[in-house]
Amino acid sequence: MSRNIVIIGSGFAGMMAALGASRLRHEKGVSPDELAITVVSPAPEMVIRPRLYERNPEQMVAPLAELFAATDIDHRQGSVETIDSAASTITVVAADGASATLPYDRLVLAAGSDGFAPPIPGLAEFGFAATQLDEAVALDRHLHALAEKPASAARNTVVVGGAGFTGLEFATEMPGRLSEILGEDADIRVIIVDRSEHVAPAMGAEPRPFIEERLRALGVETRLNVGIAALDKGGVTLGDGERIETSTVIWSGGMRASPLTAQLPAERDNLGRIVVEPDLRVPEAPHIFATGDTARARTDAAGNYAAMSCQHARRLGAFAGHNAAADLLGEPTLPYDQPVYVTCLDLGPDAAIFTRGWDSQVQITGAQAKAVKKEINEVWIYPPAAERTAAYENVLAARTIDF
Repeated sequence: MSRNIVIIGSGFAGMMAALGASRLRHEKGVSPDELAITVVSPAPEMVIRPRLYERNPEQMVAPLAELFAATDIDHRQGSVETIDSAASTITVVAADGASATLPYDRLVLAAGSDGFAPPIPGLAEFGFAATQLDEAVALDRHLHALAEKPASAARNTVVVGGAGFTGLEFATEMPGRLSEILGEDADIRVIIVDRSEHVAPAMGAEPRPFIEERLRALGVETRLNVGIAALDKGGVTLGDGERIETSTVIWSGGMRASPLTAQLPAERDNLGRIVVEPDLRVPEAPHIFATGDTARARTDAAGNYAAMSCQHARRLGAFAGHNAAADLLGEPTLPYDQPVYVTCLDLGPDAAIFTRGWDSQVQITGAQAKAVKKEINEVWIYPPAAERTAAYENVLAARTIDF
């Protein structure tokens, strides 16, 4: 009797979950007819979301069809609308609106996350986000369209809401990107707004001097201890009353897990992530494993939890896929762990900062760190070659190798 694993999502966690399940299936000599693996997503591709702050965001997509074919993974095109954990089925809606029910023996929820947009007046109408591919493409088109407008303070000014990782990478990219579009002589302003006392508040004190120096060198201004109160067609008003004329507001105020997590009978954290068992199983729905940005998963004995990042999503996915297959094949599941945590924050055209540990100990900065960031963005986070051995080696590396 054939059994099946269904994986929702083809992002970093979903791709690695599919490969992790396929690897164990192959290792145990089980045929795809006996254990089917199906990935459900709008297209057989992975958006390289950590690169959406860069130029040409429409190019930040990696095809997966050949990789899936090489590893006997099926792809079902569509979006998941509902999960019925009691019946062990999901409802898939195709691009033409047709819906179908898909049963599963084990489900891996790797549906990712979306940007969090608070109810700030005017944000939905006049703000831009870039956490999804279509958003990043829309922002890029808007930036290029600025060249057709007459020079003004509003045209030449970009306000970035949020001084976290994403906000800083967008802000430090903007001076060079706008100079290319508007000309080197354009009087460009980039302003970061955040309610926190410092930029990159999650990184702590050690990296801060270098980050602040880079912002000064690039001419990026900051407005801290204050939030954006309202947006309109001509600009933003801050909570302290300051008015900034701008045509471009980029919101990067945090992420929330896929709303599909709310359909499961499970405990969730304030980001909407499901609190999972050590093997990533959903306690209240034992045939479901949550992974990537949908899972609140402990990384180590010190009590740290995985961040919403591709660094954690890849490893989480590799464990979740392995465990879903192991559960069906009568093999022991493996407890997820990821004791090493690093960050590499892009800070403009010629600099970055690389830190290690949850306390962000600075390892390298400047051009050397920029070279590491370039390697991460252009090589390390991309899918493996569309070949079985390379794919399975990639899964094993994700499960066992730390930076």
